[in-house]
Amino acid sequence: MSEQSLISEQLAQLAASSWRPLDHLPYQEIPEKLLALALNGLPDAPPQVVSGLAGLAATLRQEPCSEVRVVVLGGGTGLSNIVGGDSRHPAWPTAPFSGLKSVFPRLISVVCVTDDGGSTGELLRDLPLLAVGDLRHVLLSSIRRDKLQQQYELSAAEALATTGLLHRLFNCRFTGCLPANAVAVLEHCGVKLTDLPPFMARSLFWLIDEIFSNPHLQPLRKRSHCLGNLLLVAAIYQQPAMKMAEIDAASPLPPPPAAIMGGLRFLADLLGASPEAVLPCTTTPASLKVLYDNGVLVSGELKSALARRNCPVNRVFVEFADSPEIPSEVFAAIAEADIILFAPGSLFTSLIPILRVPGLAAALRQNNKALKLLLANLWVQAGETDLVTGEWERRYHVSDLLRAYRRNIPGGIAGLFEQVLVVGMREIPGSILQSYALENKVPIYLDRKLVRELGLTPLEAAISSQYDLAGERVVQHDPEAVAVAVRTLWASRFQSFQSPPSPPQRSLLPPSPSLASRSRQSQSLRQASRSRQAQSFHQPQSLPRTQPLTNPLINPRRQTLNARYRQFRQRLAQLDFQADWLPFLTEIFWWHRDILWEHLDQVAGMQLVAVNDWRRCQEWDNVFSFYDPVDRMIKVRADIAPGHHLFEVAFLVALGQSLLGNYAAAKAKVPVQWSGGEEIGYIFSLTMRPAADRRSFFSAEELESYLELARMRQARLNPLLFTRVINGREGFTPPGLLFGLIYAWYLDNRFVPSIEYKISITKAQPSDLVPEQTRITQRCQGLINFFRQRVFRSHPQTS
Repeated sequence: MSEQSLISEQLAQLAASSWRPLDHLPYQEIPEKLLALALNGLPDAPPQVVSGLAGLAATLRQEPCSEVRVVVLGGGTGLSNIVGGDSRHPAWPTAPFSGLKSVFPRLISVVCVTDDGGSTGELLRDLPLLAVGDLRHVLLSSIRRDKLQQQYELSAAEALATTGLLHRLFNCRFTGCLPANAVAVLEHCGVKLTDLPPFMARSLFWLIDEIFSNPHLQPLRKRSHCLGNLLLVAAIYQQPAMKMAEIDAASPLPPPPAAIMGGLRFLADLLGASPEAVLPCTTTPASLKVLYDNGVLVSGELKSALARRNCPVNRVFVEFADSPEIPSEVFAAIAEADIILFAPGSLFTSLIPILRVPGLAAALRQNNKALKLLLANLWVQAGETDLVTGEWERRYHVSDLLRAYRRNIPGGIAGLFEQVLVVGMREIPGSILQSYALENKVPIYLDRKLVRELGLTPLEAAISSQYDLAGERVVQHDPEAVAVAVRTLWASRFQSFQSPPSPPQRSLLPPSPSLASRSRQSQSLRQASRSRQAQSFHQPQSLPRTQPLTNPLINPRRQTLNARYRQFRQRLAQLDFQADWLPFLTEIFWWHRDILWEHLDQVAGMQLVAVNDWRRCQEWDNVFSFYDPVDRMIKVRADIAPGHHLFEVAFLVALGQSLLGNYAAAKAKVPVQWSGGEEIGYIFSLTMRPAADRRSFFSAEELESYLELARMRQARLNPLLFTRVINGREGFTPPGLLFGLIYAWYLDNRFVPSIEYKISITKAQPSDLVPEQTRITQRCQGLINFFRQRVFRSHPQTS
């Protein structure tokens, strides 16, 4: 009798029993009861009640999985942890052979490669490479005991000791420059290669030596790095495809796909993982762009992760340095998979970027035989899932997670996964949840009804680590429990109760009632916008709630991050900047990747002005910097020179002002007097230079549009004259200063709290009661749109 027939017979017997044994298991749904049985064991009940459950539990445990093909997608700690435990954790060497790989040896991980932080970010400055940090992390977690023992003829104890040494070696980090040679590197890490199998030891020493001898890799020796990343890079760069490449330090070429895949296979096999255990979702260098609900677009995964924009993430985009190439091994693994898992982890920076790679979502849908399962995240992630699109005031739920997938993935969520596995909160002590709450960490709540309405089956199970709960009192996925849960679902896959509810017939699922309500309330705002403004960037556009174009987003200059970094560094060196300022300036341009090359066109250099010589009027602000269009220099007061904590914002404000160039021919402030000579306000006037005499980043139409958004009125008889009436002692921000402030705010909202306060009106519920609120909201949204579309020239796909 097959395992499936046996499970069906056992379930039928249990259902017919007068003792009703299944009722002694938690949860209402049969799949969740099976998970509880497999994970928690037999319930506390009389022997005659649980005897039938014992047989069912044994059947579930005996499900053969050695030939089951599993593909798991994700990135970072979430993926590494369920594959084989978090290989960066200090305690990992004590139990390195757990997780999915222990149950499903034919496991393949498809890894996100848009990371740009830490050692990976340092690598991306010097090499035109894809992000390797998550690949290295998952690679170490993929080491299997059986392969180590067979390949190197090791005992179980020797395999464990070998894995511990590899953990120490691959996680060893260097601050500043690397040591002088390979021997010094090993001494720093405290690893003796003689304690490793001979072939592994010789190969690892060769890779370490490559770091010092390979001409491609010499720039890496000057930065802080994780040795595991360097070993993977060395494995890639020693491939035959790279050995034949010409070395051009001024313009290095990205490693060809053959070198990347060859290096990964070599290192995986060397360490004791399957040669194709870890695959990148693309071999083309790529970076992340995050679009927030207020219309701001931020480039860079680390920057977006650290940002606190105080509004929800709407969509994410992957920008490729060139036409994206996807390894054929990825498509083959997906097509042949019996189980497809979506790992827990960062929603917007790990999973969705993979599904934005052209062809991957379609390939996942085409496999209609696999069991497809999404492992939901445990906690709300600050800056990503702490706010809900369309409903900024409420907490995040699992259904919101699914709607985010639907918004971001070509074709939505249909065919990607049928079940959602969630950590059972009933298993976690309230005292621990309370401790998390004190740290402002909140669970992502399971809202079963809405998840079912989205056509998916919610499954709650005890897949959190009891060891971590009892020891460090932390809540995270237990790799062993996840493996047992997946095996249980695989064993019961053909049972009738596993069929998920039929999805709605419409291609686009309706929004929740609260979203529909918000949509109706904002209808008048959108209609007013359409009639009021003709130009697209004047409109307070509602960001689309569904997936837009599916064509790959390619960098306009077809640049890697390394190429951009080198070009800006060279450009800054050619301008009038002191040599000791260049490291600070280079860091600013590296961090703020939305700054365009052309944004420096109006800048000749920078001058520090002594405090006693500072003559600029500070009537409007306390920003001690400005752009001087006469000599095209950025002027900064000397007491906030490079290195001061206020220098970055001062420089960015002035850089933003430089985009306007010498647009202003004259500015004036004319008092307005009432009868009897009482001064009741003034008129601020600005006269633009004629187009023939003007140097600016913007066209005449763009300048006029900006000035209108800045509440300046264009004179009917003189199109170069713009005025604004200021009442009494009301505050006023001149358009040039306002431009610089918004420029800095757009790049990082923490720089300019005053602008953040003004823009916050866009969060308020639109109301017909006070029409002025609608007009202010329109103007604020118009400014954001103008900066995204005209200042930072974002690709139309991201608007």
